[in-house]
Parts: sequence; C-alpha cells; structure tokens
Amino acid sequence: MMVASPGINAARLPTLMDDRPEDRVDAQIIVRVWGMDADGRPFFQNVNAGNISSEGALLSGVRHRLKVGDTIGIQHNDQKARFKVVWVKDAAKPRMVDAGVQILPSQRSPWVDLAKAGEHPVAQGKDKRRFQRHKVLFPIEISFDDTRRTHLQTNATDIGGRGCYVETLLPLQLGTKVNIKFWVESENVQTSGIVRTSDPGVGMGIEFMALDNVVQEWLQAYLDKLDDTVGGKAKGAGGGK
Repeated sequence: MMVASPGINAARLPTLMDDRPEDRVDAQIIVRVWGMDADGRPFFQNVNAGNISSEGALLSGVRHRLKVGDTIGIQHNDQKARFKVVWVKDAAKPRMVDAGVQILPSQRSPWVDLAKAGEHPVAQGKDKRRFQRHKVLFPIEISFDDTRRTHLQTNATDIGGRGCYVETLLPLQLGTKVNIKFWVESENVQTSGIVRTSDPGVGMGIEFMALDNVVQEWLQAYLDKLDDTVGGKAKGAGGGK
C-alpha cells in the first residue's frame, strides 16, 4: 500500500520531511496516537516517533491504515496536539505503515523541549485568541435546543475565556449550535456556543458566544489560578456542581 499527495515522488517519502529548513532531532520516543483510520474506524495505539521537530515527526509501525490529509491526535507524556498526515508508506513489518505528520495551526508541539525549538508559534503572537488557553481537564455539559438529543457530560481539555476544545472520536458537525454549562468555583455558568473546528476521531473546538466581558475575565482568572495551582490538571474543577 502506498498513499501520497498528488505530485509527490513516492521514492522520496521517507526523507521528504528532512527537506524542510527546520533542524530535526534524531531521537526515538514513544507517543500515543488516536483518531479514525482509513476505513472510518476509531483507533488508539502507542508508536515510535522519530525525526522530530516542533513542526512534525515520523511515526513508525502504525497498525492501522491512514490516508494523506487525515487529522490525528498525538500525545507525549501529558502534552497533546493535533496533526495532519502528510504522507504514508508501507513499513518494514507486514500490515504496518509509517507516516509523516505535521502539526496543525494553533497547536503546541507535545515534544517541544526535545525538539529544542522553543515555543511553537502559537505562543509567539500568531494565535489571535483574546485569552490564553489552558490545557486542563475541565468538566462541562453540552446540550442542544433540540431536546431530542441527549445532553453530553464531558471534559474540555483546552479552555480559555472565549472557548474550549473537547476531545472526542465523534465530534459534532462544523457550525453546530450548542448550549454549554460549567461551574466556576460555586457559580453555575451557562452560555450558547458554536462548533468552530471539527476533527473526526480527534475532537472539536467550541466558541463561547454569550459570555460578557466581565464573565470572560472572571473565567480566565480562575483558569490561570487553576493551571498554576494544580499543574494543569483540573482536580475538582466542577466542585460546586
């Protein structure tokens, strides 16, 4: 099996990512990969990542079929990010593939320290969000004006005063309108929202549409404190529930 982008010489796939000007690190790390495979089935797997930079990596020994253009999630230690598959080729072992992946915009590299590349551009002013987003586990409830649909009790894994990201294998469609409820200390906060990004097999980004500036600032201050005091893990974030 060989899958490649139009116009790419398949013989050059293993070294394609080396052509980029950024320095790459010759290291092998174990990462957790998840998403939807080429057959539309969800998968989770630990794989080797090498040829690392802050922009991408080479994944070796993936036991699931992938296709160019897929979006997948990758985690190293406690850091997660979304990546696009830019090439796929057969691996040395039967029924396995190797894949080159490139980080998506507004994502921070989960192995940035290993790559020795400093902060991903999202931390250098290219992120147009008004508030800093925090990678904390934050309980939220998602509901719909259409009462026939079941409410979702879940966790945001990336949240700020203007929106959040929810990891899920089956994200809502782009543009879906939702109602969001969560707790800040002992206060119940509710807002309407809209799905701004939808990555099958990975998750969805939701923008808060009805929080006034005072509530946004209050939420952001709470998240800033939460991230500082619990090391990025929102223990008891829904304690007033």
